[in-house]
Amino acid sequence: MIIKFVMYGLIGLLIEVFFTGIGSLISNDFTLIGHTYIWMFFIYGSAVFLERIHDIIRDKNFIIRGGVWSVIIFSIEFVTGFLLHKIIGVCPWDYSGNSPYTILGYIRLDYLPFWFVLGLLFEQLHDYIDNFMITLKETPK
Repeated sequence: MIIKFVMYGLIGLLIEVFFTGIGSLISNDFTLIGHTYIWMFFIYGSAVFLERIHDIIRDKNFIIRGGVWSVIIFSIEFVTGFLLHKIIGVCPWDYSGNSPYTILGYIRLDYLPFWFVLGLLFEQLHDYIDNFMITLKETPK
């Protein structure tokens, strides 16, 4: 489980850096600066605990699965943003002022399409990591 936690954490950081870098491009900032927060490693790593949900909803329609992931990601983003704000005094991804669709600055409802797609991509990543781990165990030494 620790190996998967680290894999999800690192992959999440990489995706976020690319996502924010593309965001800078959309804002006509051609430096393509991407960024993230070390806190995100632990949040993304926690995806290992969502694998069981994927196994349960695996046979559902992709609309249902994407909706489930969107709700879960919004919930995690809200709760972790709230907790970080209480613990360290600030939510690193404070959305207040960035969008009329924010809830307390912790989540942005206009990110729904991103979370929908990210959830479905997580399913593919989960299966890939599982297959990779099986291959590692079967590889003769």
